[in-house]
Amino acid sequence: MATTLAEIRAKLAAAENRGSSGSTNGDGGIYPHWNIEEGSSAKIRFLPDADPNNSFFWVERAMIKLPFTGIKGQADSRPVIVQVPCMEMYGKGTPCPILAEVRTWFKDPSLEEQGRKYWKKKSYLFQGFVRENPLKEDRVPENPIRRFIISPQIFNLIKGSLMDPELENLPVDYENGLDFTVSKTSKGGYADYSTSKWARRETALAATDMEAIEKYGLFNLSEFLPKKPGEVELKVIKEMFEASVNGEEYDAERWGQYYKPPGLDVGTAAPASTESSAPVTAAPARASVEDVEVDDDDVAPTAPVKAPSPETKTSSQRAEDILAMIRNRQK
Repeated sequence: MATTLAEIRAKLAAAENRGSSGSTNGDGGIYPHWNIEEGSSAKIRFLPDADPNNSFFWVERAMIKLPFTGIKGQADSRPVIVQVPCMEMYGKGTPCPILAEVRTWFKDPSLEEQGRKYWKKKSYLFQGFVRENPLKEDRVPENPIRRFIISPQIFNLIKGSLMDPELENLPVDYENGLDFTVSKTSKGGYADYSTSKWARRETALAATDMEAIEKYGLFNLSEFLPKKPGEVELKVIKEMFEASVNGEEYDAERWGQYYKPPGLDVGTAAPASTESSAPVTAAPARASVEDVEVDDDDVAPTAPVKAPSPETKTSSQRAEDILAMIRNRQK
């Protein structure tokens, strides 16, 4: 684990130089910041990861959405989406069968739009306290240490501030840390969090916060990533991907015990998988930025429908350079 701000900055810089840029809320531990009303804010205090081998205070998630025209055998079935883990989430040396296929599509401009549909969607898992909560939650867990699924838009703000030379201490420091305010507005009909920011003044954790850490302990964030698919699961993922691309319906009899749409009952006692035991993740609400943002640094995007932010343009330019290198290697 990186214990100083300099070490984190070095790690982030190294990741940039390399060209780098599922789960349901079974126990109520995930704080749904995407549900706050437009114009409101939630104040968060991030905490370190319990994993001593993790240099950062977050872990990266990478999921792939497989759309289906409906569910086989159900009358008047509507389109559904099943999320599966991208194998690249488990290490750069772990090939993803879907991305291996999709990467070749970008050689043909007519397939680029289809390729982006099946590209991995990144998000980042953090933990911490909710210091100011505008939500009226029906279910608040006893453990006040919550988990946060952070979109690339918010993550880029977090990461960018860490590289600021004027930042002297780690934001997760117990004595001299910083709160982070998640502010929700809208842009082009979608939720926008670009005004989110770190606090300007450092503060210490409250005595009650320290008591909670002592009582409950910190989470090992990697334990909340989707389970790594084995040989059988990989076969199922390949079948589902091919069926999705071919415009077929989701077959619960073939795949329901492995991956399924949110809320689908396939005859098991549990109505939905928990985030620590199964690789299926529920799709977020439409207002959630996780549903509309994609971190696709390895592909060449076409011109977006809506005007991108300056950060998006920079990412797109980087993506084009990376794609050119991939094509040159393939040649």
